[in-house]
Amino acid sequence: MNITSTEIASQPDIWRQSLAMLDRARELLARPGERVLVIGCGTSAFIAQSVALLREQAGLGETDAHYASEPHPWRSYDTVIGITRSGTTTEVIEALGTLPAGVRRIVVTATEDSPAGRLADDVLLLGFADERSVVQTRFPTTFLFLARAAFGEDVSTLPDLAETALATPGPRPPERFDHVVYLGRGWTYGLAQEAALKIRESAQAWAESYPLLDYRHGPLAVAHRGSLVWLLGAHDDDLVRDIAATGATAISRVATDPLVELVLAQRLAVETAVARGLDPDRPRHLTRSIVLT
Repeated sequence: MNITSTEIASQPDIWRQSLAMLDRARELLARPGERVLVIGCGTSAFIAQSVALLREQAGLGETDAHYASEPHPWRSYDTVIGITRSGTTTEVIEALGTLPAGVRRIVVTATEDSPAGRLADDVLLLGFADERSVVQTRFPTTFLFLARAAFGEDVSTLPDLAETALATPGPRPPERFDHVVYLGRGWTYGLAQEAALKIRESAQAWAESYPLLDYRHGPLAVAHRGSLVWLLGAHDDDLVRDIAATGATAISRVATDPLVELVLAQRLAVETAVARGLDPDRPRHLTRSIVLT
């Protein structure tokens, strides 16, 4: 078995382990009334979008998410949370380094004593969720699982649900498929973007992601018999019928929680890579961390 598959399968146990940090996560992530910005690059940017929406929906305060690589005009945030598995992502480090005095800096990372961590006022260290693989799987899902718990959700059943889902066959793509689309709504749109990234990274395949109801506004035109369209954590009967009319395969409601669906999407990406004769542990042109000079 490849390393990535092993790390995907480890997620239920890693999620359970993370609950030992719940008090620390509440202290850092769930202070009521704070205006918060969450930043990251790649996978971390997509998880930032989901975390920001979940935090605001929990009534904890205005929360935004931005790509660390796309600086925005400064707004009066109380706290900025930077997500970087390695703690060495150049754009996250630069963004944290330019914050005005008085803004609390929190870094979520898997690496102790990292450059990003040294810029932070507080660090949420998830070293037990780190990965050997280049492609991120359990680090981002563990942070999102822990954040949901910190925001007041009951996530106690999710590890068991993930174990059950991983023990059963997942959604199957149509024969000779060459195109995967993930659709999400609300906080699951970040998951949809992450799922599509897994296909691109691991399998070098054509993958897209869109907000659920925006899919009709143009992207539906390229759906065909080789397309798999996965409504991740969302459902719409009318849209499923519209997708089916193109000849594409539409799937939804494959798990009882969107985070568990993301785990299944990770598995599909690895299976697709292996079917294409690729090594999912060593995606071309990618490294564990992007460090710019």
